[in-house]
Amino acid sequence: MEWETVIGLEIHVQLATKTKIFSGASTAYGAAPNTQACAIDLAMPGTLPVPNRQAFKLAAMFGLAIDAPIARRSVFERKNYFYPDLPKGYQTTQLDEPIVGAGHIDIALDDGSEHRVRIHHAHLEEDAGKSLHEDYHGMSGIDLNRAGTPLIEIVTEPDMRNADQAVAFAKKLHALVVALGICDGEMSQGSLRFDVNISVRPKGQEELGIRTETKNLNSFKFMEEAIELEVERQISVIESGGTIRQETRLYNGDTKKARSMRSKEDSNDYRYFPCPDLLPVVLDDSFIAEVEAAMPELPEAKRARYTGDMGLSEYDAKVLTGDVATAVYFDAAVSAGAIPKLAANWIMGDLAAFLNRQELTIKQSPVTPAALAGLTQRIDDGTVNSKMAKAVFEGMAAGEGDADTVIEAKGLKQVSDSGALEKIIDEVMANNTQQVEGYRAAPEDKRAKMVGFFVGQCMKASKGQADPKQLNQLLVKKLNG
Repeated sequence: MEWETVIGLEIHVQLATKTKIFSGASTAYGAAPNTQACAIDLAMPGTLPVPNRQAFKLAAMFGLAIDAPIARRSVFERKNYFYPDLPKGYQTTQLDEPIVGAGHIDIALDDGSEHRVRIHHAHLEEDAGKSLHEDYHGMSGIDLNRAGTPLIEIVTEPDMRNADQAVAFAKKLHALVVALGICDGEMSQGSLRFDVNISVRPKGQEELGIRTETKNLNSFKFMEEAIELEVERQISVIESGGTIRQETRLYNGDTKKARSMRSKEDSNDYRYFPCPDLLPVVLDDSFIAEVEAAMPELPEAKRARYTGDMGLSEYDAKVLTGDVATAVYFDAAVSAGAIPKLAANWIMGDLAAFLNRQELTIKQSPVTPAALAGLTQRIDDGTVNSKMAKAVFEGMAAGEGDADTVIEAKGLKQVSDSGALEKIIDEVMANNTQQVEGYRAAPEDKRAKMVGFFVGQCMKASKGQADPKQLNQLLVKKLNG
């Protein structure tokens, strides 16, 4: 039997606010355990939550980016469950009236087509704390620093059919929230976490199969592995005569194994009810106008600008906009006077290779955007050729100064003076009379390949500093003379 996979995602995006969603406690990452959880986060008697205006602004920015309606009225509910890292015994979240309505995100498939993933909604909520199991023998430690951190939970429709589509969507969403500035995107720190709902059904069947949810995947690689493993498991269970149980599962990226965590709850199990401590939040026209004014250039608009205004290829534009920091670096280089196509080539080529070797991010690059701009200008005006440019780049990366400083210090200026080049050519021809005679005796269609020998000799004589284009023109003229 042929099977079809059906995948939907729930994504927890940690919003880039300085304080928590209902208190003034810090959201900074890396503090000592339990030093950033205040009385409000712990729901101590006599405390009242106060909504964080910035959290609403960032959530609304996401809604505008996916062409979704922003609810002018949203309501918080209490989702009741008991777990050690949830000190209040309930999570303050949104259910019936979320801040962001239905929208969509389009992803590119390998065959060049586009696939639309519908967003059911996105709602605001607070994060729970963190349970720590590794360092405690037979016990668990609880760190409540994260309790109360603002999240938006994004819920997709079940529109993905394989792991590739799910990962493509996850990467597109990651790039979008980072480009918007609403999340730092640090998945290793828990800033973006994916819950994957998976079911299988016979091909052609309309009715959905029973789904499982694999929670808290924090890397694209783990997501792909977890989906493929769960699809294989479900098909095996059904074909062996068993039935799929609706459950929550966990995937271990180190062992490459998954296990059942608990049976999957329905909304009734959480006993939702409106939060009595929080009034409905109403957003007026001036707030929406403020959010619209704060919207940055989105990746798709940036790609269109790169291919349109700057003449880059679709591939170049896709790579440059695939990472926000890379796009920021490229824009800064162009603003500093870089030749766009040359800058793109260097960023995706030599600079990327250097950063990988040094295990640096582009934000940590010792070659600044302005320095790279200077190098592209010297290549464009013929001061250095491509080989010399690599030596200049190495000097800049080593902290020896900008392009002009390195060129001057190392004597890397390209020789383009026709008199100097002719002198080099004459010496090479005089030292290789047999090859000159062979060239002149050869048929016209064979001569083009033979020129390479003389070019190589001339470049060697000039220590690689001859202008290749001008050298080639003068060389052919003299050889044919």
